[in-house]
Amino acid sequence: MYDILIIGGGPAGLTAAIYARRNGKTVLLIEKEGFGGQMAVSPRVENYPGFASASGAELADAMLTQAMDLGAETELALVTAVRREGDILRVVTDDGEFEAKSVILAAGVKHRRLELPGEDELIGNGVSFCAVCDGAFYEGKTVVVVGGGNSALQEALLLADTCREVVVCHRREFTAEQRLLNELFARPNVTAVTGVAVREFLRGASGALRGLKLAWVRTGEEMEIPCDGVFEAIGLAPENKAFTGLVDLDEDGYIDAGESGETSCPGVFAAGDCRKKTVRQIATAVGDGAASALAACRWVSC
Repeated sequence: MYDILIIGGGPAGLTAAIYARRNGKTVLLIEKEGFGGQMAVSPRVENYPGFASASGAELADAMLTQAMDLGAETELALVTAVRREGDILRVVTDDGEFEAKSVILAAGVKHRRLELPGEDELIGNGVSFCAVCDGAFYEGKTVVVVGGGNSALQEALLLADTCREVVVCHRREFTAEQRLLNELFARPNVTAVTGVAVREFLRGASGALRGLKLAWVRTGEEMEIPCDGVFEAIGLAPENKAFTGLVDLDEDGYIDAGESGETSCPGVFAAGDCRKKTVRQIATAVGDGAASALAACRWVSC
C-alpha cells in the first residue's frame, strides 16, 4: 500500500510526487500515456518562471527526473475507477489494482473536437491536434488552424515556419496574448478569418481532406477554404470520467475542489487542469501539485 497515489503525470502530478517524496511519503505516480501531459507537446514555453524559453518536453523530463530521483515510483496504465473501501482507497487500472491511504487526482484534460462527420476517419490523415507531432507532414502545404487562444496561435506560429500558407479560423475575436498576435500576423504566409464556424470537412475523390466548409456566424453564408491539413485547437475537456461518483464535479465535468485540492471524498485531492479553476497554466498546475501534496501528507499523517 502507498501513502499517496497520484493519477496523472503532468506538471501537477509530477510536482505532487516531488513534494510528497520530500515529505517522506511513499508515492506511486500513474500516467496513461506519456509523462508531462499537455506540457510535453508544447513547442515553446516562455511564461514559466526561471526559464526565458524552453520546450515543454524539456520541462517534463526535468520534473520526471527529479521525482524519480527522489524515489517516486511510476506506472504506465489507464485508471478506470477509484473506490473508497473503509480507510483504503482502491485504484483500478487496465493493468491491475493498487491501494493507497490518499489519492491525488491530476488527470488533466484532453483536446476538444469539432465533432463533425468524418472527423474520426481523418484524424492522423488530414486532421491533427499537435503541430509538434504532425507539422512536418505539411511542409510546403496549406493548413488551417481552428481556434483563437494562446495554444492555437502557438500552433500556427510553429506551422508558419514550414508551411506555404497558414489560415487561422475562429468563431469570435482572438483571445490570445497581444504579443502572440503581433508575432503571428507579421508573418507574410499567415492570414486570419474570424466570425466563422467550421461546418464540414471537404474530401476529394480519394477520400483525402481537400478543404473546409465554413459559415459566417452572423449571416450563415457559407464559403470553402482549400487546405491540406487542419489543426484543431478549440479548447480542452477534463479527463474525469473515471472519478464520477467518487468526487463532486461541476456542470462541465471539472472536479469541485478548492486551493488545497480537498474534494468531497475524504483523502482524495485534486490538482491541475482537471480541477475547477479560472486559470490553467503550467505555473498554476505546479502550485496545485504542491498544495494538494502537502494536504495529502497532512491527511496521511493524521
